[in-house]
Amino acid sequence: MSLQTLSEWLRCPNCFLPLAPTAALSFGCSAGHSFDVNKRGYVTLMSGPHRFIGDSPAMLDARDRFQSGGFYAPLQTAISVTVAAERPGRIVDIGCGSGYYLHAALSASAVADPAASPRGLAMDLSPAAVSRTIRLIPEADGLIADVWASLPIRDAAANVILNVFAPRNAAEFHRVLAPGGLLLVVVPQQTHLQELRDAGLAVDMQPDKARHLVDGLAAHFELETRQPLSSVLSLSATDVGAVLGMGPSAHHAGAQTVLEVDTQTSVTAAFDIFGFRRRAL
Repeated sequence: MSLQTLSEWLRCPNCFLPLAPTAALSFGCSAGHSFDVNKRGYVTLMSGPHRFIGDSPAMLDARDRFQSGGFYAPLQTAISVTVAAERPGRIVDIGCGSGYYLHAALSASAVADPAASPRGLAMDLSPAAVSRTIRLIPEADGLIADVWASLPIRDAAANVILNVFAPRNAAEFHRVLAPGGLLLVVVPQQTHLQELRDAGLAVDMQPDKARHLVDGLAAHFELETRQPLSSVLSLSATDVGAVLGMGPSAHHAGAQTVLEVDTQTSVTAAFDIFGFRRRAL
């Protein structure tokens, strides 16, 4: 990451003009707005109050523990194969978390087309998530921003947007994607972590998430592919604690009960991987 590569992604959240480096650790636009860049190499560009709180370091630690066990490796592989087929030069990960999926997507894309020198932008509401991701991925720049607001990202800045278990902003995703670009969205199926929900340990899920997703994006994106992916995982008590601790069930009171049980638990992991193509409006 350099200030130059980071600035090339960005526009001012106030006036939407392009940002450029103005000092050792700051950006500015031609209208005079200025923003400090964190010494760790990311920038916070928020245009107002936001509705949600990003993942905590403890949640990211739990995610790292669970993902390092390989339980979501098939999902990571499916994402990276789909992205690499696009031969993208620029990938934006909206809701980057710990960088697990962006890292694989950039690596696979570099193998598929070494001349492209693909770069990534890791965006999240959580400073801890963005900091962790750009430490992991030298080819990634970091942005803290709110997905529900006008994104401080330039028009047509990305060939691919990743959106894995994260909120969506259809109009802004359409603007940020280049013509013909791919929006790859992953949502859990209704059976995902069903055993833990049945035991009262995981929070309930919105019914028919897939239909709501497709309907919500239809005005800006055309559904191109839908790939279901499921398996039954054999999880230890520690693994169950990690999968609960890394997501919306992190503060669920019953999670500690599982941690005290020294047995393997069968838990369903089930996802839908959607590929949406940007419509020409």
